[in-house]
Amino acid sequence: MNMSRLISLFFQGSLVKRIAVGLVLGILVALITPMLQPTLGFNLAEKVGVLGQIFVRSLRAVAPLLIFVLVMAAIANKKVGSKTSMKSIIVLYLVGTFLAALVAVIAGFLFPTEVALSVKEDISAAPKGVGTVLLDLIFNMVDNPLNALFRANFIGVLTWSIGLGLALRHASDATKTVISDISEAVSKIVYVVISFAPIGVFGLVSETLADKGLVALGGYIQLLSVLVGSMLFVAFVVNPVLVFWKIRRNPYPLVWTCLRESGVTAFFTRSSAANIPVNINLAKRLNLDEETYSVSIPLGATINMAGAAITITILTLAAVHTLGIQVSFGSAILLSLVASLCACGASGVAGGSLLLIPLACSLFGISDDVAAQMIGVGFIIGILQDSTETALNSSTDVLFTAAACIADEDKK
Repeated sequence: MNMSRLISLFFQGSLVKRIAVGLVLGILVALITPMLQPTLGFNLAEKVGVLGQIFVRSLRAVAPLLIFVLVMAAIANKKVGSKTSMKSIIVLYLVGTFLAALVAVIAGFLFPTEVALSVKEDISAAPKGVGTVLLDLIFNMVDNPLNALFRANFIGVLTWSIGLGLALRHASDATKTVISDISEAVSKIVYVVISFAPIGVFGLVSETLADKGLVALGGYIQLLSVLVGSMLFVAFVVNPVLVFWKIRRNPYPLVWTCLRESGVTAFFTRSSAANIPVNINLAKRLNLDEETYSVSIPLGATINMAGAAITITILTLAAVHTLGIQVSFGSAILLSLVASLCACGASGVAGGSLLLIPLACSLFGISDDVAAQMIGVGFIIGILQDSTETALNSSTDVLFTAAACIADEDKK
């Protein structure tokens, strides 16, 4: 394969196919790096891994600005009396997250898992109670708008963009046109960033597999199997049932499209926040209502956390089984509710759900020291757990948005 052919594979045609090329090349680089390192004198996978880091940082950099202008423009230009599907989408988000936690509870009891609690991890950043999570949520909402943009505080960005959008509903048509033009300009920048996804995936896969490989997961195969199995069950059974309930037709073409075009990039970026531009681009290509998806996608990256709910539940139950604690049915249901609430408070960055495990563990009187060790276990298996979790979380954002929009369109 000559160089021009390779370049065309990366920049032309289907994005999914180009990402697949990047994935394969990344695996090849990870495999040959140990053999080439003595000759080259440096770690090849580590060098190309910089490409992945640049890609992820680019997505994270553009996402807050994109959400700010897109939501503000959508609300400011919303026609009086027009309806959106937000109510249905929020119901799907909350029900989907709770059902995911319930599936995790059932899986945790069907396949009880014990782990060797020997990992020490600092949990100073972990919240100590549900009240703390709610208070942090309020603080994020009233954050300084510039600070919210700089820190990628999406709750704060969303709050200010909605507020400004509502205020600008009364602005002149010329002002609304300028806001729309700015929104389009930022969207074009996002399109350029997303076009580099194959190169980003190439770098991410090369560095990750060369650095950790799959050897580190050997001692946690059962725990990882229960986690990933629960997420796959939610992705291919629970979510399709919810989508069918809304659109009353075969849900799997839509489910597969969202997993393929949103889940793949989310799997490698491991950040719901970084995948927001990808989801908005997909929603646009699905011809969904812009007034709806411009709000529902960033909102979903914050509160639609089925994967996080599964992670919190499974790892908490692993600690419970390891310590020999008896759990009643009522306690299991309570765990599902708490895990759902915790998941909604999970940050949109890699590993964000792990810091909320102590909160769920506190239900069963498990000490912070043990909960900290479970966080450590989570980081060990994070190479697959966090990637799968983010793929489920992010792809479900656009899936539920599409389902609600299609259902409302069918009613017209």
